[in-house]
Amino acid sequence: LFRKAAKQGLAAAQYSMGNCLLGGRGVAQDEEEAVKLYRQAAEQGFAFAQNALGYCYTDGIGGLAQNDEEAARLYRQAAEQGFADGQFCLGNCFKNWRRRGAG
Repeated sequence: LFRKAAKQGLAAAQYSMGNCLLGGRGVAQDEEEAVKLYRQAAEQGFAFAQNALGYCYTDGIGGLAQNDEEAARLYRQAAEQGFADGQFCLGNCFKNWRRRGAG
């Protein structure tokens, strides 16, 4: 069901199918396809997907190069919608940058 709804462009389904693909839950694990679906949902402003895509950039998942700045940008988008996980992750970015002397 998620796959069909994701193909129709439903952001929540794209995010949910991305989660299934990332973890190999009920489908073969495919991190690159998960990232693609997260990106599609994030571009629609879906905070859960913005945060998930940020996580992928933080850890360099799904063929993405590790990129703290892009991760923080996505976490900020989620945080600005009041998404608590995005706020937490954005705060961690600032904390880590400060520890490294980059912020």
